Amino acid sequence: MTNHTYTVVAESGIHARPATGLVQTASKFVSDVFMEYKGKKVNLKSILGVMSLGVGQGGSISIFAEGTDQQEALEAIESFLKTEGII
Repeated sequence: MTNHTYTVVAESGIHARPATGLVQTASKFVSDVFMEYKGKKVNLKSILGVMSLGVGQGGSISIFAEGTDQQEALEAIESFLKTEGII
């Protein structure tokens, strides 16, 4: 399992639109992908799970991936987060 930790810089945090994009990006991969925030870990392929975290600006999130394409999954998710201005 590999993971990366990021600080959310977007003023509105991770709201519905970026959460949807994260779920869509994670769902492209076979690996299990999770996001952790304030000690709560959710499946990154679940929109309800991501939204339940309520990640705001300045929040520290960790993205975990485990599986055959874990590195590609983490790279794609990081790229999405950067492109959207979330991190």
